[in-house]
Amino acid sequence: MLGWNHFSGKHNIKKCALVNIPLRDKVDKADGHNLQYWGWASDRAHGRVKIIVKARYARRTDDRRYDAGERQVIGVITAYCKGMRKCPNWVNG
Repeated sequence: MLGWNHFSGKHNIKKCALVNIPLRDKVDKADGHNLQYWGWASDRAHGRVKIIVKARYARRTDDRRYDAGERQVIGVITAYCKGMRKCPNWVNG
């Protein structure tokens, strides 16, 4: 829920399928328990944008503000279109 609340409003990602695109493949960047997955959304009329999904594979966030509970992991923290404040509306189509 932490991730969904962050990216669905602030970054204009309204469909889980868009987040699942990068998550289908291997981790692209790892920094301890912080992981990044990269993927692409494309459309003939608009071109393509890079989707970045950030996840935390640990019980707590670095700042200890969020705790997933015993034997749980935080998971997706956020997702966004690289280089944009908000993803274009067409990516949710």
